[in-house]
Amino acid sequence: MPNARATHLTRRGILAAGGALGLGAALAACGGGNDSKSGGSESAKAAAKSGPWTFKDDRGTTVKLDKAPANIVAFTGVAAALFDYGIEVKGVFGPTKTKDGKPDVQAGDMDISKLTILGNEWGQFNIEKYAGLAPDLLVSTMFDTAGTLWYVPEESKDKILKLAPSVGVSVYDVQMPQPLQRMLALAESLGADVRSAKITAAKKKFETAAERLRKAAKARPEIKVLAGSASQDIFYVSGSNLSIDLEYFKALGVNIVEPSAKALKASGGWFENLSWENVDKYPADIIIMDDRTSTIQPADITEATWKKLPAVKAGQVIARTPEPILSYDKCAPILDRLAEAIENAKKVA
Repeated sequence: MPNARATHLTRRGILAAGGALGLGAALAACGGGNDSKSGGSESAKAAAKSGPWTFKDDRGTTVKLDKAPANIVAFTGVAAALFDYGIEVKGVFGPTKTKDGKPDVQAGDMDISKLTILGNEWGQFNIEKYAGLAPDLLVSTMFDTAGTLWYVPEESKDKILKLAPSVGVSVYDVQMPQPLQRMLALAESLGADVRSAKITAAKKKFETAAERLRKAAKARPEIKVLAGSASQDIFYVSGSNLSIDLEYFKALGVNIVEPSAKALKASGGWFENLSWENVDKYPADIIIMDDRTSTIQPADITEATWKKLPAVKAGQVIARTPEPILSYDKCAPILDRLAEAIENAKKVA
């Protein structure tokens, strides 16, 4: 975002939503694999036949259409979540494919070769292509209280939002179960069979994983978990507030390392940025690292100070997914991964 919004976040701040940023100088800054492609489309068609469609989003905006939208365009992570529920979109915007053409982590199980990609990076959104899709609905997440739709460029949002109604799902200052429930409700309104065996099993798996993490945290309260993100010049340490995953981890009892209050205030509450010389400021037994492709991954960090960290030396570094795909299928493994790390962790801090 080029301008501060109600949360007073710069573009760097908003891109850090869900965790410590790590986009570097370039930005200055939960599977539907078994569902056929036609399955989601047929579900949407069935819903469309049922009559008028209405959905109230997290901005308090109620969208009303004569029938369920068929031509949906969504932020990539949202599209991936809907795909897990059998709902397909026509176009996506946001990180969808990597530089080598492979699916981005946020694309989930979607076949990206069959999608119209309107923009793959921050600030990109091809309005002409969007109009050509004859969109019925645009869906994205929101990382503030101002109703800012994630990855819809500020400078062109007025033109974009005139072309079709929009729905926003909040991922700001709430725990993971809330946006999961909201995405499921949206999918159901679009025709998903939320009582199917597959979705019921996925939800049960998520609940089981949450209980596992709760038990692990209770059994190992001494294990400190630090949420980090790496860029070329800065290491970001995320606080436990505002982010849907960290807030939930904390609620389940995980001992999250907290940056200084002063540093958090300077970033709008999201993170503290450290130089690589000071990367050892906060002792940690486990480090969970931002897995987004815009950040430097642990295997590629060459800083000597990083390699000397006790958690790194002990091999207690795992992936963190700051922008989880909001389906139960994709979020359950996130909880299991952290639970396993805590269960097996050595006290090294």
